[in-house]
Amino acid sequence: MREPSTKFLLSEFQIDHIAECLTAQGYCLLHDFLSPLLTHNILHELQGFSEQDFKPAAIGRELGQQLNDKVRSNTLHWLEGNSEVQRHYLAVMEQLRIGINRRLFMGLFDFECHYSHYSRGDFYKRHVDAFKGSSNRVLSTVFYLNTDWCKDDEGELLLYRDKQISPVLIVAPKFNDCVMFLSDVFPHEVLVTQRDRYSIAGWFRVNGSHGIKVDPST
Repeated sequence: MREPSTKFLLSEFQIDHIAECLTAQGYCLLHDFLSPLLTHNILHELQGFSEQDFKPAAIGRELGQQLNDKVRSNTLHWLEGNSEVQRHYLAVMEQLRIGINRRLFMGLFDFECHYSHYSRGDFYKRHVDAFKGSSNRVLSTVFYLNTDWCKDDEGELLLYRDKQISPVLIVAPKFNDCVMFLSDVFPHEVLVTQRDRYSIAGWFRVNGSHGIKVDPST
């Protein structure tokens, strides 16, 4: 198995900027996140999947998972490093994990992610990725793979702070943009999309192992 290429890795300046944004406001919106070549390679892999490669997205975690299309109607495909392009992406996120830990001492332990597909009419109502003290998800990431996105396509991500009604950030899912935010601080939602919408949703996690329980678990 070939090792992921270092040519796709982030610059130290990028990681510094991410750390500074997370410290100052708890979230960071990045444009031109990855190299154009890697981003197009990821999109090419994604376009090669069939509908059968995606499964309905559930809400909740582990034994509490359930399907509820009144809350969430997208589909997903987990990235497990089974292709070269997936290994490249995971290598970037591993570099970021190490870099954030060195700068912010967050204790990030590992990273999990999946391709996410919203068909026309799909949405995800307001929710949080982690409840305070009850989850090992610490830092959420969403990397967008939609070319030529325009305002009429809708499907924006709205990021809120705690129980506030107005969003602190509105993110159009534009190609090669990435947003990161603290998982237990920012409720968020995906508005109804008017065209196919693709992304990689991911979470950096801390290690919650204790006694005979090993965590994190997928």
